[in-house]
Amino acid sequence: MKNIFFLFFAMLAVNAVAQNNFKVPKYEKFTLKNGLTIYLMEQHEVPLINVSAVFDAGAMNDGDRYGLSSLTADALVFGTQKYTKPQIEEMTDFVGATLNTVAGKESAGLTSSFAAKDQEKLFDIIQQVLMYPVFDATEFDKHKQRTLLELTQQKESPRSVIGNYFNVFLFKSFPYATPVGGTKSTVEKITSADVKAFYKSNYTTGRGAIAVVGDFKTADMKKTITALFSNWKTAESRMVKRVAPDLEFDKSRVLLVNKDDARETTFLIGGKGIDYNSPDYVPVLVMNTILGGRFTSWLNDALRVNSGLTYGAGSRFSRYKYAGTFAISTFTKNSTTVPAIDMALSVLDSLHKTGINEEILASAKAYVKGDFPPEYESAGALARLLTDMFVYNFDGNFINTFQSKVDGLTTAQAKEVIATYFPKNNLQFVLIGKADEIRDQVKKYGEITEKQIKADGF
Repeated sequence: MKNIFFLFFAMLAVNAVAQNNFKVPKYEKFTLKNGLTIYLMEQHEVPLINVSAVFDAGAMNDGDRYGLSSLTADALVFGTQKYTKPQIEEMTDFVGATLNTVAGKESAGLTSSFAAKDQEKLFDIIQQVLMYPVFDATEFDKHKQRTLLELTQQKESPRSVIGNYFNVFLFKSFPYATPVGGTKSTVEKITSADVKAFYKSNYTTGRGAIAVVGDFKTADMKKTITALFSNWKTAESRMVKRVAPDLEFDKSRVLLVNKDDARETTFLIGGKGIDYNSPDYVPVLVMNTILGGRFTSWLNDALRVNSGLTYGAGSRFSRYKYAGTFAISTFTKNSTTVPAIDMALSVLDSLHKTGINEEILASAKAYVKGDFPPEYESAGALARLLTDMFVYNFDGNFINTFQSKVDGLTTAQAKEVIATYFPKNNLQFVLIGKADEIRDQVKKYGEITEKQIKADGF
């Protein structure tokens, strides 16, 4: 029995050391003659292969046709030169594979996971979806009608849409304000011809990358991927120069979105955050863990545990390539809207005025370090990490130095990070609730602008 306990604790110790020394596994990166970037990473623990493909085809390229990038990504699987939509679905389901297309603000593409023994069949489908989509008009029109219905339904759930209102309120005319899923009025006007044109302009090899992670030999996979994609000819990739948006505000503002039947007020409070490659991301993450990044955070303790004003409260930094935002988020009954907002502001203020001590910092460090390696436990997560490296132009050092940066954070540095990156003045408030019940009470937070949630757009 003693030997069993010794072995158990020894395994725990080895696992802890492994977590504290987590590094990006070895991978190979190369570029095909058409400009497409390829990442290959062997992972032999399970007989699976995961693929992540990304292109400069996110919502930032929608212009005023909000939802175009999202509909284009969806439509990639509506049939190809070789397979119909039902055939793609049947073939992937039959072997237990997954194949999903997705669009975000800055990129779009696909992810797939399948057994190594089925790779020939799945790579054939992936090649067809990426290189030879036909954007079947009948399938597209059916999907568009479902999308319009979903856009209507989303407005019934404030937590589903408040982020869009927040982004528009802060980013204004910068493309990060673009709602990825679109609006009813913009989606209604988009046709299958539009998505076909968007695909031709934005799914270009010069601004694209494919990562393959899993049970294979790199030399063999390199031959496979080269044979599949090296002859892909696309339009010339576009380099769009953008200037980072100005998120410095000279006064506090309130956006009040009226929902007549609301029994709760859902709100975000925040302002300027950090961009994706901020050198201070790690200390910011640790400090946010204390404020609102875990269940035992100050915000959740104050608003849920101690006062019962909500079922949950938190804070987060949303990072993009050129800029980012910080926001405190929660929801509460109409009658406790102001007490909840005041308490959230008080907690943020205490982060600045009281700061943190060694014990609090040590707890946050342990939490962040423990939460970090599991993010990259699966081959699918590693594949997405590699394509994120491509999209946001960073390398393995970000991961490899993560835990040492956490360990090196001091209380003095933490104080500087709080002062620099956690906004406390000229905050921006977005509230979705019953305006007649809260309008007069929330005037004290800043100049009010009102919208109706039933109105189209954000």
